Amino acid sequence: MGEIAPGVLYPDEHAAIVDLDRRAPGPAVARFVEFYWHVRWNTAEPYETKVLSHPNVHLVFETPSPQVYGVDRNLFVRRLTGRGQVLGVKFRAGCFRPFTGRAVIELADRRVPAREFFGPAVDEVNRAVLGTAGLDAMTDLVEAFLRPRLPAPDPAAEEVAAMAGRMTADPALFRVDEAAEMLNVSVRTLQRLFAEYVGASPKWVLRRARLHEAAARADRGDGIDWAALAADLGYCDQSHLTRDFTAAVGVSPARYARS
Repeated sequence: MGEIAPGVLYPDEHAAIVDLDRRAPGPAVARFVEFYWHVRWNTAEPYETKVLSHPNVHLVFETPSPQVYGVDRNLFVRRLTGRGQVLGVKFRAGCFRPFTGRAVIELADRRVPAREFFGPAVDEVNRAVLGTAGLDAMTDLVEAFLRPRLPAPDPAAEEVAAMAGRMTADPALFRVDEAAEMLNVSVRTLQRLFAEYVGASPKWVLRRARLHEAAARADRGDGIDWAALAADLGYCDQSHLTRDFTAAVGVSPARYARS
């Protein structure tokens, strides 16, 4: 079994059903692509996989047709049945904007047929990818498809990708005004850039990073002082962490940890 990705909820039961693997992109597409991911599942009973999504757009090769998934600001849930697989392209935060010609916030919480961005040839690639054995061969097909379709570099996309990376990597960063000050932009500019390039607000990105950390702590199975964790994550008290976590995941953090 591959390593469970951050954001995947209930990782132990997930790993019993789903094999997850990933590959780094080649140098020609690395400006735009963070990595490729491959999910293969085998389940006798229907299973709902649940993910606290990241601030990234994905191109997914799947049955019956390839789709582009915008940032899912809620809980991403997918029902798995029988045997199957999908191959995903995770674009760097902010770096799908050059493919779209419009603000990425328009894709938030949506999935759109990939042909809208890549033309009808992407449907043939979809069939070829899903009919190919081996992750390396699958990603080679996708890279060969993407390389001649790469848009011109967008310096603003690179800048926003760096901003999002700094915001999610700094555990002491809790507020949008603090992020704007660190990045030497105004709050209004940061909000505009994230709507245009990321597809989610800076506030959402900061909050989601904190929820990823809370879920990861719960997944490790250690005894957790939730009040202390709330303070570590910048919440004014435990009840605010509980409210945010419950709204995103559907259960309280304590109940999630017990399950």
